[in-house]
Amino acid sequence: MAAIFIAGGYGVVGSGIARHVRKINKETEIIIAGRNPDKGAELAQELGNARTAYLDLDKPFESYDWGKIDLIVAALQDPADALINVALEKGIAHIGITKLADELTPFLFSALKMPPSRPIVPLGHSQSGVLTLIALKAAESFSRIESIELAGLYDDHERMGPMTAGDAENFIGRALLRHNDRWSWVEAKQHARKVRLSDGSYLEGYPMGLLDVPNLAAATGAPNVRFDFIQGKSIGTKIGDRASQDLYIEMEGILKSSGHAAKQRTIVSDPKGQAHLTALGVLVAIERILGLDGKPTASGGVYVPEKLVSIDAAIARLEQFGVRISSELEEK
Repeated sequence: MAAIFIAGGYGVVGSGIARHVRKINKETEIIIAGRNPDKGAELAQELGNARTAYLDLDKPFESYDWGKIDLIVAALQDPADALINVALEKGIAHIGITKLADELTPFLFSALKMPPSRPIVPLGHSQSGVLTLIALKAAESFSRIESIELAGLYDDHERMGPMTAGDAENFIGRALLRHNDRWSWVEAKQHARKVRLSDGSYLEGYPMGLLDVPNLAAATGAPNVRFDFIQGKSIGTKIGDRASQDLYIEMEGILKSSGHAAKQRTIVSDPKGQAHLTALGVLVAIERILGLDGKPTASGGVYVPEKLVSIDAAIARLEQFGVRISSELEEK
């Protein structure tokens, strides 16, 4: 029986991860960890085969019985890489969802020094890899890609955890862009972009250094890649429902089928919001790492989303949980 340790497990995203796991698998033990484990007691009872644990990343926790843990999911900030280092030292799989492009270097050197014996998956992507996986599915239509422009919409009506809400206030800062084959760290406010929404209106977006940018540049060879943060009313809010999480992909290049230049636009919308979709990105990684999909467990190494999971299987799982994906293609 596998055991998953979710740090920040009673938070908005952490609890979503726990519930998603329990929905697809009843046997996996879930440990809900945080500084106030009493806050997770009700969730643990709801989940069944679950318990709480005390965890404070500002205090030593070497004495914890890590030998019974198969996977650590860090659904919180880990500035000292404490949980990643434990995973490397103890041979435990690890998923982290908060590291941006400029925060990965210390971990990468640690992984070079101590090659992981279990999967280590940095998912500091939009919605924990969801956007990258769907963009790579869209990329299958092209023989050559010139430009990938991504955007994620934050709706003020969305329920967010304290960590995510705090992050949102600091989103507009230093950002990573791929432009004409060159990498640039830029001040986001000086590189705004107009992003077209599903209803044809526009919002001003500002670039961020999410892992989608270097991931998609490496995977597709596109010389121009950027991700922008936009803020406004989501598709769900505009129709009078709860706030949805909306993601936008605009891809330009040469089609395999015709050899013509074309632009493909894909919209991803989760009517249950950003925490729900972020947790789904983690779920598809969890079931592949632990073999909950009926296949052998994943071998050790550092993974990007598309090297860990089947893109088609991941998209099928997202749609099973209510995620809506639509695309339109325009040949030039």
